[in-house]
Amino acid sequence: MQKNVIPHNYNVSRTDRSMLNQHGSFLLWFTGLSGSGKSTIANAVEKALFEKGIHTYSLDGDNVRKGLNNNLTFSPEDRKENIRRIAEVANLMLDAGLVVLAAFVSPYAKDRANIKEIVGGDNFVEIFVNTPIEECERRDVKGLYAKAKAGEILNFTGINAPYEAPVNPDIEIDTTTTTVEEAVATIIKQLETKIVG
Repeated sequence: MQKNVIPHNYNVSRTDRSMLNQHGSFLLWFTGLSGSGKSTIANAVEKALFEKGIHTYSLDGDNVRKGLNNNLTFSPEDRKENIRRIAEVANLMLDAGLVVLAAFVSPYAKDRANIKEIVGGDNFVEIFVNTPIEECERRDVKGLYAKAKAGEILNFTGINAPYEAPVNPDIEIDTTTTTVEEAVATIIKQLETKIVG
């Protein structure tokens, strides 16, 4: 089947789009436990980038699972496919010249390595939102940890499914000692060269 798939070469390239946008395109991948603050920080970073005139788009776990990936469960196999599809969508958006912000638990190191391979190492910024599970449980506005502990949710990361923390992330945010505003400032500062590039 793959031998019959021949990509078309278009006249407008990613470089052309970046020149039009006047900024580079790359993927900010926020990983961490449920309730760690990934989406909150990603949302605030996107707002800060948008205010700088950067063309952005956010991908979030719950939103993607309601549409594109609504046929997937939380089994290890489906988690892998969930992340693969998101990486491929992000890659298309990078080609469109956007800065993509993706907030996903993405518990497996191998899957995160695959994202990096799909979009390219230079285009991938791994941001580990490092929040202890006790703090995530305390913040649990959706009540997911309680349901997982009661056996109502299976394959819930941190309770009855593993989370493999990044060993060497590009950026690490400890939300127990860092405010959202401080996290945004840290991330934006580290992105300066990529934004102009």
